Amino acid sequence: MLKKIAVFPGTFDPITLGHCDIVIRSLNLFDKVIVAIGDNSSKKNMFSIKKRKKWIHDSFLEYNIFNKIEIDSFKGLTISFCKKKKVKFLLRGIRNQFDFEFEKNILFVNKILEKKYNIETVFLFSSYEKSHISSFFVRSIIKNGGDYTLFVPQSVRIN
Repeated sequence: MLKKIAVFPGTFDPITLGHCDIVIRSLNLFDKVIVAIGDNSSKKNMFSIKKRKKWIHDSFLEYNIFNKIEIDSFKGLTISFCKKKKVKFLLRGIRNQFDFEFEKNILFVNKILEKKYNIETVFLFSSYEKSHISSFFVRSIIKNGGDYTLFVPQSVRIN
């Protein structure tokens, strides 16, 4: 039987409670989810990929789901990574109408770039309680000395 595997791409700089919510809930839809850390050279990340991988790994320890998730990183286009992994589903979290418009345009570009590959994008709306959380805001809170721990898993601690 073919397994339903999805790639959940992002910078996860850092991973948030919103990201975790999407991954956990998506496991009801997919047999496996690859949490894929994009190494985007145009973005200046606050944390190393190594640290982000560890935080993501440690965020899911309590759920005992490592047979259902994989943590990886990639450079380049997300669609190329999906092709390399032979994955047919791309998972995206949506917090609001702005995310939707942005992600919809990415979906259309992916369809044009990879006509023959036929990847399906699946949008999962954030839980209401977590729809305000973004890595951008978390980084801003960290930079300004605020209590970022309210928005990230316990594994994310800045020393």
